[in-house]
Amino acid sequence: MEMTMIKVHGSMNTFYMFEGEEREDYAQLAIQLSALDQDVDGILVILPSAVAHAKMRVFNNDGSEASMCGNGLRCVARYVCERDNVQEAVIETMKASLRVKKEETLNEGIETYAVEISPVSFSLNSLPMNYLNHTEWVQKPLPFVSEDIPFSAVSVPNPHLIGIVPEELQKDISHQQKWAQHFNGENEYFPDGVNVSYVTPVEQGIFVRTYERGVGFTNACGTAMTASALISCMAGLVPFGEVSVYNPGGLVKCSVIKNGDNIQLQLTGNATYLSISTFDWADESVNSSISSTTELQEQPSYEKFIEEVTTFSSQFV
Repeated sequence: MEMTMIKVHGSMNTFYMFEGEEREDYAQLAIQLSALDQDVDGILVILPSAVAHAKMRVFNNDGSEASMCGNGLRCVARYVCERDNVQEAVIETMKASLRVKKEETLNEGIETYAVEISPVSFSLNSLPMNYLNHTEWVQKPLPFVSEDIPFSAVSVPNPHLIGIVPEELQKDISHQQKWAQHFNGENEYFPDGVNVSYVTPVEQGIFVRTYERGVGFTNACGTAMTASALISCMAGLVPFGEVSVYNPGGLVKCSVIKNGDNIQLQLTGNATYLSISTFDWADESVNSSISSTTELQEQPSYEKFIEEVTTFSSQFV
């Protein structure tokens, strides 16, 4: 079957994106495409929806399906808004229908979109996480990992374990890698795995590095950056409101508003188109192939933007 795909990225979290119908073999497609192009973290499938402008499904490069992807949602938001000629839309995801909208550009030549991140839960059952019969774990060390790192567990709705770390643990990724790999293998704490982020305050906000479940270390994870902004506000690293979040893939803005138990999160960043490709999708017994690719011209603007914003995070990249 021949299909047309757009290669896209949000904060260098890169995917193939396309419209389709519901079917059972998208996981296999994600594995095939990731084998052909090791730059991609997975696929974004845009589907019809009975309750929203469109539905998004996200498959990681190992074939696992994510309940949400903030960086991918921005790219889907752009596609749907341009397709339907609207400035705002609602996108159905696995756990919630989320509001998205076109925003003023982060920098010249960069298409920018804001997306709602929801629902938020600190219940360990929502991740799930099993630890000494606790129901929540917020800003406390996990002694078997480190006595010095305050960790927080939160789902948004993807599961996240977020540690606030000093600069030396941000520069040397071995500690994060060791425990992230442990928690995403066979272990007693996270039966379904977990996204592990290490957060360090910088002059203009926070820097976040994420080991993403089903992917490994990634340039950026949208829900991880938003969850990290929330935890950083709660810990007093930055004030509530708009938080600048730097990462290996660039910069996003996260809005964190908390009124009592009500938490509202929004993620704003780029939605960049890299290329348009034709893909011959065959079954497992036949080789699939990307038959043609047309490069687009949006990436130079994003690279220029990266050069300007890495002043505060270059020490960690």
